[in-house]
Amino acid sequence: MIQSLIFDMDGTLFQTDKILEISLDDTFNHLRLLNEWDAETPIDKYRNIMGVPLPKVWEALLPNHSNEIRMQADAYFLNRLIENIQKGKGALYPNVKEIFSYLKENGCSIYIASNGLKDYLEAIVSYYRLDNWITETFSIEQIETLDKSDLVKKIIKKYDIKQAAVVGDRLSDINAAKNNHLIAVGCNFDFAQEHELAQADIVIDDLIELKTIVPTINNSLFI
Repeated sequence: MIQSLIFDMDGTLFQTDKILEISLDDTFNHLRLLNEWDAETPIDKYRNIMGVPLPKVWEALLPNHSNEIRMQADAYFLNRLIENIQKGKGALYPNVKEIFSYLKENGCSIYIASNGLKDYLEAIVSYYRLDNWITETFSIEQIETLDKSDLVKKIIKKYDIKQAAVVGDRLSDINAAKNNHLIAVGCNFDFAQEHELAQADIVIDDLIELKTIVPTINNSLFI
């Protein structure tokens, strides 16, 4: 039976959209003050690449800038995100705590595997007290490859996981499941792309659906 669920954070558990635009605007206003930007904030471009590691984000958003400027933007953006989380401007998706409680009560361990940075993830986990349910949170910073498949592999190895599902909204989550021979649950939420979700084993529109999906998967594993 499924002993573990590995969740993505942004766009799966945490409604990043609520703080994304204001944090990105703040960052590009900062770049404007430095005379490093003179156009509109590329929010739509960021939405399209949501889910990739931040170094890749800044390569895409600032393709003509130096690594030094990208690193400055990255640090500023991270600080703004954390500040907005701590001010309560973000939100979890509906039913996160309810489904976490259900999973724990039914013997499932919960992990986070995210392309987000460690301090950012810790801010979310701390503010919403998710550590009441989560066994451990893993950041892409913890592996050299910046590949979520390798991050999930790290979780599997550390906790000797045999049967699990990866729950996430983007192709990197689906691939992380497939590459590790796990079940891929795609979340049809804010940043999801239809052609990416088509590659998932199961697609949900609300996390509460896991209440029926997990028992169904477990039953099928015994057939």
